[in-house]
Parts: sequence; C-alpha cells; structure tokens
Amino acid sequence: MSDPTEDQLAALGTAFETFARRYKLADALRSERPLAELDKAVLLYVAEHEGCGPTDVARFLGVPTTTLSSATDRLVKRGFLKRERIEADRRAVALSLSAAGAACARSMVEAYRQLHLLMLSRLSPDERDRFIAMITKIVDDDS
Repeated sequence: MSDPTEDQLAALGTAFETFARRYKLADALRSERPLAELDKAVLLYVAEHEGCGPTDVARFLGVPTTTLSSATDRLVKRGFLKRERIEADRRAVALSLSAAGAACARSMVEAYRQLHLLMLSRLSPDERDRFIAMITKIVDDDS
C-alpha cells in the first residue's frame, strides 16, 4: 500500500473543511446557543444509556473524567441533564436527560439522520456501501 499523495491529502482536507463548514452553518441557524461537540456526544450517549455514570461516558468518549465533569456541569446548567445520587451508593451519580435534554437529543438524532441522508443520496447504492465500508475501516480500532 502506498502513501497518499499531496493532492489526495489536499482534496480530503478541502472536502472535510467544506463538510464541517456546512455542518456548523446548519448548527448556527438554530435559535438557541449551540452545544459544544463534547456536550452533544454526552447528550447522545446518555440518551442511549439512561442512568449511566459519568465514568461510563468518559470511557466511551475517551476523555478524562475532569473533562467530562465540565461537560456535565454545562449541560446541567442549561437544563439538559440531571445528576441523581444512587441510593445504594451515595457517592455514585446516575445521569439522565431532562425533558429539554431528551428533546434536544431527538433533534440532534434527526439532524444527523438528515445529514446522512443528504450525503448518501448523492451516491449510487454501490457507492454508498463502499463509502460506509471505507469510513468503517478508517475508524475501526482493530485495524
């Protein structure tokens, strides 16, 4: 396997920058203050793992617990996340979404779905399968 060429690196960089810019512009059009990327990831994880602990989220996202603590603080202050003490272990905390947090998570899931639909609709069925396989290969930890 050969190394990517400078032209390929530049083309990928341009494509990623365009993609990120479009995504950020869509986020900026929302009426409320946008969430940080980490905050979005925390909300989506808690939406899928109601009652999880902060350590679970930090481990999944690959961030230090102190970084996660700052994110959960922001989300609690914005009214998206709730921290509840666990009766069996008063030192432990369970995370759950508030009604506003659940609505925000549903909105994000739908926005990502629409974004993915837009991306994949520009490709043929075969290209979609190959694109998904390539992205999966890039992010696969077992490679």
